[in-house]
Amino acid sequence: MKSTQGWRMGTKETPMLPKTRQRSNLKKPTWIIVLVSLVSLFLICAYVYPPQQFAACYVFSYHGCEALQNWLPPALFRGLTDDEFASRVVIRDILNSPPIISLNPKIAFLFLTPGALPFEKLWDKFFQGNEGRFSVYVHASKDKPVHFSRYFINREIRSDTVEWGKISMVDAERRLLANALKDLDNQHFVLLSDSCIPLRSFDFVYNYLMYTNVSFVDCFEDPGPHGSGRYIKYMLPEVEKKDFRKGAQWFTMKRQHAIIIMADSLYFRKFREYCKPGMEGGRNCYSDEHYLPTFFHMLDPTGISNWSVTHVDWSEMKWHPKSYRAQDITMELMRNITSIAENMHVTSDKKRQVKITPCLWNGNERSCYLFARKFLPETLNKLLASVVVKQVVPYRIGCSRRWLLFSSARANPESQASLKPGKVKKWPSVTSMANFSLV
Repeated sequence: MKSTQGWRMGTKETPMLPKTRQRSNLKKPTWIIVLVSLVSLFLICAYVYPPQQFAACYVFSYHGCEALQNWLPPALFRGLTDDEFASRVVIRDILNSPPIISLNPKIAFLFLTPGALPFEKLWDKFFQGNEGRFSVYVHASKDKPVHFSRYFINREIRSDTVEWGKISMVDAERRLLANALKDLDNQHFVLLSDSCIPLRSFDFVYNYLMYTNVSFVDCFEDPGPHGSGRYIKYMLPEVEKKDFRKGAQWFTMKRQHAIIIMADSLYFRKFREYCKPGMEGGRNCYSDEHYLPTFFHMLDPTGISNWSVTHVDWSEMKWHPKSYRAQDITMELMRNITSIAENMHVTSDKKRQVKITPCLWNGNERSCYLFARKFLPETLNKLLASVVVKQVVPYRIGCSRRWLLFSSARANPESQASLKPGKVKKWPSVTSMANFSLV
């Protein structure tokens, strides 16, 4: 049986009682707060003072800070909605189907104009001698134009009102494409405005467009307020901000690309509803600048050039490009435009980043532009008198090198014998343009 021993404090014995512990003023969560503060300070400094080789990014941005992105876990792939899946299946099959082989392939010139075409005389000279190799379609949104050129008479399609910056602009483009697609011989489609002029001879334009497999659609990423800043979240899930692109509306495109535009309703509906002036937060979105660049970037990015063959001068840094007056028209101006071999995009953010890329035609660097705008009507006579000149343009088929004298006036039958409409079918087919090159 265990006994308990009592203990009695004596006079000489001092008990060693345990001391009361003093709690630290530093509570457990405090070190977490300190750590989070340090990390936050680091991220702020990294954003304000980014390394020289990287752009500031969202944390930092979508594109910079690649070193950080490399060790972040990859984002999970978003599953497609039923509408997206159906749309992409249709578009994939159209793009994978062999193109229609025409014995008489033509270029369809689509004129988007409010009324009269001030440069109809110039276009008349451009088309002369090339009957059977082109077709013309005119969308006049306000006034029915009076034509004098046989190439334009009775070529108007049913038109509707077009308002600048609104979806009606894209509606008009689709209306032109739909009418031009009815002709199975139309293999390439060129969108032009009433202020556009040709810079090259018809033969040069025909060869440039027919003997390459890409469509010339302008497309680039602008992280600034006039690019991604116009994106609105209601476009989700089909259109994500990372895919939102910008570009000039003046395109030239292959028949298959024109068909998938007409087949699209899903993405077009998103832009119709959520890309227009006066959107949420005071943002202005313009469908004619964003719909096609975003659409092709998402569905066929390697099938477009990412630059337009229609030149505009934005050097004045205004809302609209420079307009050319009569005193501006010189041979030097035309030479300068036609000698440009690089395409330039400028972002709208504070950094104003300049993105320069070479204009590649079948992998080879070539001049960028076939057309130009905006020319005022007063320039017509000077263009007809001074700029409409003969030019020697070489081209090469296979290993043989041939030089032909092209003229914007009626071609010389002897020098153009091999280019008559009946002979077009003997040219290399569009699917075998590897043996064809401009030089």
